[in-house]
Amino acid sequence: QVQLVESGGGLVQPGGSLRLSCAASGSISSFSNMGWYRQAPGKQRELVANIIVGLSTNYADPVKGRFTISRDNAKNTVYLQMNSLRPEDSAVYYCKVRLRSYDFWGQGTQVTVSS
Repeated sequence: QVQLVESGGGLVQPGGSLRLSCAASGSISSFSNMGWYRQAPGKQRELVANIIVGLSTNYADPVKGRFTISRDNAKNTVYLQMNSLRPEDSAVYYCKVRLRSYDFWGQGTQVTVSS
């Protein structure tokens, strides 16, 4: 069983930045896939960015050039650096990891972009 705890969300003005963190209970070096998703009210959960270990790092088109996903194996933490935030980025952001064939989700952290 993997436990994930997200943090770093909050209220920010348009154009501002936030860094989300996802701390895992186990070693993230054992995960084959780590990613961030978001869900806005009335919308489906969507992929924001992910790391497919040994293969690729991927970003959704709306966040390319603004968001960066990274990981720190020593801290067992995955990050999402979000710059130039827009009101349409407002959502609950979730961390997801894959261990073998199982997906584990965090509880989510709210990001609100508003003036």
